[in-house]
Amino acid sequence: MTKQRFPEVTLNNNILVPQLGLGVWQSREGGEVERAIACAFDVGYRSIDTAAIYENERGVGAAISNSGISRDEIFVTSKVWNSDQGFDRTIGAFGKSLKLLGLEYLDLYLVHWPVAGKFNETWKALEQLYRKKKVRAIGVSNFFTHHLEDLLQEAEVIPAVNQIEFHPYLIQQHLFDFCVEKNISLEAWSPLMQGKFTEIGKFDEIALKYNKTAAQVLLRWHLQRGVIIIPKSVNKLRIKENAAIFDFSLSEEEMAQINKLDKNYRFGPDPDNFDF
Repeated sequence: MTKQRFPEVTLNNNILVPQLGLGVWQSREGGEVERAIACAFDVGYRSIDTAAIYENERGVGAAISNSGISRDEIFVTSKVWNSDQGFDRTIGAFGKSLKLLGLEYLDLYLVHWPVAGKFNETWKALEQLYRKKKVRAIGVSNFFTHHLEDLLQEAEVIPAVNQIEFHPYLIQQHLFDFCVEKNISLEAWSPLMQGKFTEIGKFDEIALKYNKTAAQVLLRWHLQRGVIIIPKSVNKLRIKENAAIFDFSLSEEEMAQINKLDKNYRFGPDPDNFDF
């Protein structure tokens, strides 16, 4: 199989990240996550998104080690969990993640959730790791505009990425525009709406026109909005299907039709109201 090269997004510090990566949330440690990543690498993926709370960093590291692919060709993201936020605990948590992954550096490290009273200190730890070149880029996850505004009052480094729940039901245009204005790249988790896209006929209608699947149409919509996507799967066929989205384009009318599905509906937790 000829490996395709996925399009890349340039972050605000000029680091390149593939616009399509593999998410490994809920992928079980050991064989399951290792097989999923091996399949993804075979298809052409070069970006893997994990987190301390996923408890599969060791498996991610093993898959990278066994791949035979040069480290500098793989983009690895992890995140500091809420109970490890604060300056010193974050430094320790990063070291633990790095050890489990078996890597000398990360490509992207994120603050997983905006824990009130802690995320600014957590960010200072990320800035130190960045200055020491332990991580090539730093960012946040699940931050609303007001969280970013708070962070930016003290931050010396502007986040390169804000990874949020993003899909046609939850476009969050104000947050989207704010990130564009500040040159913070948006990355979508749950781009496939946790499977609920199958209930929306519009995707099937458009898919028929392009001889694609509804999922491929949905992922293509994200790409054309300039969003980085990390659909999760351990299914080999779906991993391949999710990557077959670079040989067609949606029309402006089709993009607009999908945009109109927005109803500010989230499948995951609310970043202003979470208790974990």
